[in-house]
Amino acid sequence: MTVTLAATAEFARQMRIGSLEMTAALAIVAVLAARPRVRAASEIGALSPMQVDFEVFERGDHRTLRLRPPFEVGRDKAAELVLRDPEVSRRHAHFESQQGVVYVNDLKSRNGTFLNGRRVAEAIEIRSGDEIDVGTTRLVVTGVRAG
Repeated sequence: MTVTLAATAEFARQMRIGSLEMTAALAIVAVLAARPRVRAASEIGALSPMQVDFEVFERGDHRTLRLRPPFEVGRDKAAELVLRDPEVSRRHAHFESQQGVVYVNDLKSRNGTFLNGRRVAEAIEIRSGDEIDVGTTRLVVTGVRAG
């Protein structure tokens, strides 16, 4: 009986340790999976020619367009994508491509740039299906491809 109790106690101790290990492993996986799509500039590398297709929803209007990074979005006439939205800064956001990946970065605009509802604090990768909000204008990425 004493041996059985000792074996049961040892088994229960091992199960607690195993459960703690599994919990820790799951927590690490969750943290890694939730990391945003941000890459350091040193990881980005050389410029690659890309194309980005957008649907632009601005002040009740809808249009589609294709642009090749690098390009800027803003109210300034020098921007490649000029928006009439008064909530958009003159130079609002910058898009660039590196090694086949397209990134968007806010240019310290007054109202910020948002990718899928999250404020862009540094260059972040964009993908097909992403929604980029600048002022009250929404840019929906419909395609990102080499070209």
